[in-house]
Amino acid sequence: MSASRLFELAQGQVEPGLMAQLGRHVAAVEAELARQMGSQVRLVEEVGTHTLRAGGKRLRPALVAIVAEVTGRPYDPARAARLGACLEMIHMATLIHDDVIDHADTRRGAATAAAVFGNTAAILSGDVLLAKAMSLLAHDGDLAIIRLVADMVVEMAEGEVRELETRGEFDLSANAHREIIRMKTAEFIRSCCQVGALLAGLATPEVESLGAYGYHIGMAFQIVDDLLDYEAETATLGKQTATDFREGCATYPLIFLRDHLTEAERTLAETKFGNGVTDEEICLIREWMRERGAFAETRALASDHVRLARARLEDLPDGPGRAMLGAIAEFIVQRRS
Repeated sequence: MSASRLFELAQGQVEPGLMAQLGRHVAAVEAELARQMGSQVRLVEEVGTHTLRAGGKRLRPALVAIVAEVTGRPYDPARAARLGACLEMIHMATLIHDDVIDHADTRRGAATAAAVFGNTAAILSGDVLLAKAMSLLAHDGDLAIIRLVADMVVEMAEGEVRELETRGEFDLSANAHREIIRMKTAEFIRSCCQVGALLAGLATPEVESLGAYGYHIGMAFQIVDDLLDYEAETATLGKQTATDFREGCATYPLIFLRDHLTEAERTLAETKFGNGVTDEEICLIREWMRERGAFAETRALASDHVRLARARLEDLPDGPGRAMLGAIAEFIVQRRS
């Protein structure tokens, strides 16, 4: 779900003044991102601009401003836009690299940077985006934020490697998968919320509480991604479905399905896991997931994290800001792409 779609759905639930302010922030982030795509090296600029134009949810930079705004404390919107752009550039770089690793030709219905410019250009240009993000952090100069984001990037990168280690493990445990998505996704969303809290000058307990909210919506976000990878249709998802199964990555829908397979069904699924499965076989496995409750169990797990996220908002003053954060949590489990 994109930030713009979120704002659209929140109409009538959040006061117009807050919505307008957050809309201005998203526009400021987009302007900063466009500026950061500039480079003295033509190919770097072309790859960055191509990735930027492909769009994105922009949820991460939106959370920086939303959290800062809902505290009711003064903060610098221009600084929030720069740090939001920094976090989005880190995200963009990881997507560019992921598409090379996954041999992906499309993302969000558009050709990937790797497909247009080649793997080497995509990887190196993604590295430049990461370097520019680090430069933005250094020029901002807040050591607490620098440490927070740097630690998150290490965690996220190690999560990617951990996922690689587990490829092909049909019987990957739910606990092992949970740790991977914590490292890859939830810690990133936690950091976005904590950056917003630090921008507003909150004390450590409040920063940690908002970070916990971010962790739980990050977990919910990735769990819904796991679900949509199987449940959504290609036209809606903007890329091939069941890529996790095709690549040998065990995620919650498969983990929840395994105990409901006959011996023959399990043999088929395990044999084809990451090993040349056909579209017809994917359709069959998706139908098993639907019929045997794996989709429902996955969505229920995401809803549990949303409930835990909303519980962490109880410490915030009641008002439009808290309502906005609550709406984000709810909308995450409703998204279809």
